[in-house]
Amino acid sequence: MTPTLPTVLIVDDEIRSQEALRRTLDEDFEVFTASSAADALAILEREFIQIVLSDQRMPGTSGVQLLREVRERWPDAVRIIISGYTDSEDIIAGINDGGIYQYLLKPWQPEQLLLTLRGAAEMHRLQRENQRLSLDLKVASPVLRQRVAGKKEASRRRFGADALLRAPDSPMNALCALVAKVADFDIPVLLTGESGTGKELLARALHYGSGRSEQAFVVENCGAVPDTLLESELFGARRGAFTGAHEDREGLFRQADNGSILLDEIGETSAAFQVKLLRVLQEGEVRPVGAARPVAVDVRVIAATNRDLEADVREGRFREDLYYRLAAITIAVPPLRDRRMDIPLIAQQYVDSAQQSLGRTFDPLGADVLACLQAYRWPGNVRELRNEVLRMIALSDGPRLAAAHLSPRVLRAAEDHQEPELQLLAGLDGDLKTRLEALEARIVKESLIRHRWNKTRAAAELGLSRVGLRSKLARYGLETG
Repeated sequence: MTPTLPTVLIVDDEIRSQEALRRTLDEDFEVFTASSAADALAILEREFIQIVLSDQRMPGTSGVQLLREVRERWPDAVRIIISGYTDSEDIIAGINDGGIYQYLLKPWQPEQLLLTLRGAAEMHRLQRENQRLSLDLKVASPVLRQRVAGKKEASRRRFGADALLRAPDSPMNALCALVAKVADFDIPVLLTGESGTGKELLARALHYGSGRSEQAFVVENCGAVPDTLLESELFGARRGAFTGAHEDREGLFRQADNGSILLDEIGETSAAFQVKLLRVLQEGEVRPVGAARPVAVDVRVIAATNRDLEADVREGRFREDLYYRLAAITIAVPPLRDRRMDIPLIAQQYVDSAQQSLGRTFDPLGADVLACLQAYRWPGNVRELRNEVLRMIALSDGPRLAAAHLSPRVLRAAEDHQEPELQLLAGLDGDLKTRLEALEARIVKESLIRHRWNKTRAAAELGLSRVGLRSKLARYGLETG
């Protein structure tokens, strides 16, 4: 990326003088011009100006008056005055009170002008570096270092991959191991899976397991914000850029500078927005709405979607180049129905959390409740499971959470999710003795067929003697001679 030139604002009501100054400075500086103090303040509102070079004698507001206001509102800007009058009381006062860095006497010489402004640019750089070093020294103190390290470790325990609840045989184990492995590599990650599967939790694990964990982690649901507002929400906006923009908006990318941002439901964005996001990822800079210049940002982007983005790329609904920018690594999060072994742990965690927030005590979830929860398919995934637990808590009269308080759809699933043998018995006619005999006959016949009617092997499998097997064959009419 081309190095950024120092910025200088020339304020002079004489156009020819403006142009002479611009021509002298144009190669070494990014030059802005204004013909009045009001125009200068407007430019300072929307641009990052490092040096203000102002003529003293202008209609209305003098150069010294302007630079005093600049000092109040933009104290980091280096202020220089140009005048043809060395004995001006205003100029002397401006220098004495520290508001003006230097003044140039007319007629100025190009070499002297360049030398002065290069010194001003270096002074601005040193001021910013000194501010940064002062902050670093504060953070480097032993007490603060210990505090920061403790906070970082607490965040890792709370949000890291190891904090995600899962059973020893859960498919989430391999997924969490992958998250822990790639967290410290500063590459974009795409999380895919149904809504409510815990993609945001994994995104937090990626952030808090990385070197950016001490910086901000911000989240934006791209599907919940109208496309017209999404750009200003993420990239920022200048005051007055559109109706309702009454003040500068920093934007989430700048809030997440040196940290991470989760762009949830990225598949819902428009083609126009995808072009702008691609530029941000390519250039490492955002352009606030209404701003003339972009602003550099250093952000790790994590994207999430419940759509099949590869299919959307093939069908032209999502840009292919943006997809590959976002999906350096793709992590597919399984739905809750594919990890039923995790349901008891997650459900019990919701109960424990409710105990703390409500100040009530509940018994551990019983086997009947867990059986019902594990039989259901959970189309709403973890969010739906949480709602069912809260429903039982709200309807309970005491510490015991009863299966009867689950939603009818969950109870119906439990009734339908019977063991195959029980389903078979339920479909047979007659009393219990008759049904059991019919089931036994089926089991004996299946064993004989499996062993090609070898009675010795079938009897051994069924735990019967040959005489016992012959008796059952005769009883159920299965003897073939």
